[in-house]
Amino acid sequence: MRTITDPRELQELCIQWRQQGLTIGLVPTMGFFHAGHLSLMDYVRPRCNRMIVTLFVNPTQFGPGEDLEAYPHDFERDSQLAKDQDADILFAPEAGAMYDSDHATWVNVPDLSTGLCGGSRPIHFQGVCTVVTKLFMLTQASLAAFGEKDWQQLAIIRRMVRDLNIPVEIHGRPIVREADGLAMSSRNAYLTEEERACAPAIHAGLEAAAALVRNGERDAETVKNFIRDRIGDGVPMGRADYIELVEPDSLKPVRNITAPVLAAVAVFVGRARLIDNQYIEV
Repeated sequence: MRTITDPRELQELCIQWRQQGLTIGLVPTMGFFHAGHLSLMDYVRPRCNRMIVTLFVNPTQFGPGEDLEAYPHDFERDSQLAKDQDADILFAPEAGAMYDSDHATWVNVPDLSTGLCGGSRPIHFQGVCTVVTKLFMLTQASLAAFGEKDWQQLAIIRRMVRDLNIPVEIHGRPIVREADGLAMSSRNAYLTEEERACAPAIHAGLEAAAALVRNGERDAETVKNFIRDRIGDGVPMGRADYIELVEPDSLKPVRNITAPVLAAVAVFVGRARLIDNQYIEV
């Protein structure tokens, strides 16, 4: 595996690969790998000739007061894990290499970015869309894999790729969970022992809500209140950022459940902001 930090060096190499007829797979990450990241690499590796894993804590998707400086990192461990997953390239640039001092161009999908996580993180998805577009341009990727834990991000990237005719296939992959149901996240490292013991109640609340819908409940407000109560009881130190039922593709809020729906939550637990979701068939 080769580690590259210079965007131009990466782009020149990837253009050569594409000219040779090779397919390139991309796994974009912010590092501090867990089994969810590794599952994306496992998925991409057999589907391409070359696999690029990116490790870049993108400053433009963090708002004021968020955890940019504190975001967990362990470059040596991540590098070894990427190598173990048979990555061809680990791309790990500095922020200054990705954004010139007078950077002024942004990519945004406002229709999908204002609700859910966009409500409390108004610049987040503009930063995500911009950096992901840059990564697509640099890597010339044929396919890229993203986890479904960040469902809103995945929906936004799919729309961005469609609208801008970017020639890359976007593959969403299932949430990877701990044995007790907690969705794996690099930010789980922030949890105290007590918070970690309670955090699985978030997923348990979503599962119970799915059962409620399957048993005939069709009023979205009733289901949201049910989730709120379950999470409130199970994670007493938590504070909900949002609890929503939305259409899976458009992310528009649902009032009456007549088709498959996505239950999506974000909960502040101590220093961590935990997100999770459940796709519910009717």
